[in-house]
Amino acid sequence: MAETLRPAPRVDELWRDPRLPAAERVADLIGRMTLEEKAGQLVAYWAASAQPGEEVAPLPDDAGEPPPLKELSRSGLGQLTRVFGTAPVAPADAAARLRELQSQVAAANRFGIPAIAHEECLTGFMTWTATIFPCPLAWGASFDPELVEEMSGAIGTIMRRAGVHQGLAPVVDVTRDYRWGRVEETMGEDPYLVGTTGAAYVRGLERSGIAATLKHFAGYSASRGGRNMAPSALGPREFADVVLEPFVLALREGGARSVMPSYSDVDGVPPSADRRLLTDLLRDELGFTGVVVSDYFAVNFLQEMHAVAGSPGEAAALAVRAGLDIELPTVRCFGEPLVEMVRQGTVPEADLDRSVTRVLRLKCELGLLDEGWDAPTEAGDLDPPEHRELARRLAEESIVLLANDGVLPLRARRLALTGPLARDARAMLGCYTFPNHMAARYPDLSLGVEIPTLAEALGAELPGTELVVTACGGVLNTEDADIEAAVAAARDAEVCVLALGDRAGMFGHGTSGEGCDAETLALPGRQRELAEAVLATGTPTVLVLLTGRPYALAGIADRAAAVVQGFFPGEEGGTAIAGILSGRLEPSGRLPVSVPRGPGGQPGTYLRPRAGASSNWSAVDPTPLFAFGHGLTWTSFGYEDLELDASAPTDGEVGIAVTVRNLGERAGTEVVQLYLSDPVASVVRPVRWLAGWARVRLEPGAAARVSFAVHADRTSFTGLDLQRIVEPGTIEVAVGSSSQDLPLSGSFVLTGPERVLGTDRVLTVPATVTATR
Repeated sequence: MAETLRPAPRVDELWRDPRLPAAERVADLIGRMTLEEKAGQLVAYWAASAQPGEEVAPLPDDAGEPPPLKELSRSGLGQLTRVFGTAPVAPADAAARLRELQSQVAAANRFGIPAIAHEECLTGFMTWTATIFPCPLAWGASFDPELVEEMSGAIGTIMRRAGVHQGLAPVVDVTRDYRWGRVEETMGEDPYLVGTTGAAYVRGLERSGIAATLKHFAGYSASRGGRNMAPSALGPREFADVVLEPFVLALREGGARSVMPSYSDVDGVPPSADRRLLTDLLRDELGFTGVVVSDYFAVNFLQEMHAVAGSPGEAAALAVRAGLDIELPTVRCFGEPLVEMVRQGTVPEADLDRSVTRVLRLKCELGLLDEGWDAPTEAGDLDPPEHRELARRLAEESIVLLANDGVLPLRARRLALTGPLARDARAMLGCYTFPNHMAARYPDLSLGVEIPTLAEALGAELPGTELVVTACGGVLNTEDADIEAAVAAARDAEVCVLALGDRAGMFGHGTSGEGCDAETLALPGRQRELAEAVLATGTPTVLVLLTGRPYALAGIADRAAAVVQGFFPGEEGGTAIAGILSGRLEPSGRLPVSVPRGPGGQPGTYLRPRAGASSNWSAVDPTPLFAFGHGLTWTSFGYEDLELDASAPTDGEVGIAVTVRNLGERAGTEVVQLYLSDPVASVVRPVRWLAGWARVRLEPGAAARVSFAVHADRTSFTGLDLQRIVEPGTIEVAVGSSSQDLPLSGSFVLTGPERVLGTDRVLTVPATVTATR
């Protein structure tokens, strides 16, 4: 059959020809643009932006109404901000509104080019009535990147159908201080876990046609005191070996087309104005070719918060020079102030062209330069059954059984359920879910999707059990009467389930979430007092924690009959927890963050060097109560027959294999974890770091052989001269079920010269699982 040929384009409009390479089309289009039209591609419009005092995003002091869209779009428009996600609008109405706005944008500019529509999508398409998936800390707890990729693919598909082009996710910040309110948005405290899981999320989103946005580049989670937007004090090695690694993985292994800089200054330089970060490192060294979009109002904050600019124009000049391409969420600095800076010669027009080229190239990839570009027709069902099924599977895999003296699975005939989160559906939801994100603005807003509470889910799970439910106020307002009622309920029951934790919110309207930082790691409010009172009854008590960060549990976890940890597990979280409590489901989650003992200022992660461990030199013991990677199941596993190559060159690969066996009477899933250590190095190194893992499901008595292929590059680090190197010498190996439970150990030797690595270094450790006897 003969190929159908498109009509040849008009010779003076090469940019309209979809058969031409994007670079040619974009170059032709830019050559036709005025200065104002170029600048128009670098700004956004927030159609329903919040009024001052309404916490959708940190607002500048002088925030006001944006200019009319028709006026703003006369020169073209780069992006439309959160048409779906700023107010509770029915999906069909939001789709119609987006279609209307896109039509206005295209009609207003002489090229007929629409805008890129972006939305938040950290726990799903963040709009009313859309599926609410578990939060990113739960993704890390699952240790299942493949399932995370499946989830993000589903999220992206439904967003693309609704007319969205770009998602502001994932967050690939590494947890550095548990007091930080945005810990729930991270995937854990290990850069390899975060990077591998983040890359999987990116692949799913990009595969569906949505441009993924990595954030927050870089160092945001290392802010002083765990305070949101506070300065970050980072040395170059911590920055390179911990903070940067997930971005490298998500760019190379995921293919993200967008990056968002951090709010927090790093050693006195705000990332949005840091050319060494956004150009020298991100583009020249790491090879990123996509767009850099500002965090909301971050360009304006160069003047207002960081005081490195004296005017909006100066802020725009700093950002464009650094390599920032698009100002979000609306125009403040990149409009007329930027144009004036170019006219004055303060900003070379070539710098402006560079950013416009990147933006138009992305629009070209998204089909927005083609005739008949897609506009949404109807959003449809945003919480279809197949998405709820994905949310359920991920929730089930994310729940971590921290401790169990045999009381679980539950067998009691009389069961008490109490605590401030026993009847709270929002307890399942993180900050970047639509109901909690909008709670301060719309306090009476319905959840939009069905979210069983723990009481409802447990009642459905155990229909033959007498279940007495006693709510105990909120996480911050437990009264004496609430504690007395909980104690009475516990005394009358065979087993008590005590539901404690967080309420996610924004900027102080919660105990976890953006701007909801903690002074200590004590459970919020009077929850520890409540727990101690219930435990004092002597009734076997199961602690169920629904939180966005790990809390100090010494003194209560050791007195509880069992401890179950859920990290905001989403709309199916209650059902998942109830299924594990009943024994219908097996727990397979593992801790992506350590659980501390005491509440004081000891926010160290497991990536500590020898001097950071417990010693006689300090009266403070930072040893966690439950270590990174820890998690129990209904069975036990044995490790045997460790084999590994004795040596390899510094550019070679080492094979490591181990047999894991189910020693119990129930099937179960083990997360086999491989750790490496460098006993003698030229700089101080962590005692151990996660090099790889494999989820292995085994029937009773069954065994599997797990093999890892470890390239020497996975032992690399930033050396004395700040270059990434592989050093020859001994590398120690340990394999087991957590960072502290490592029954098998060995070592291999790297031989040959020291190697300096480039950006093509090996980033991952493949694992294969083979059934054996």
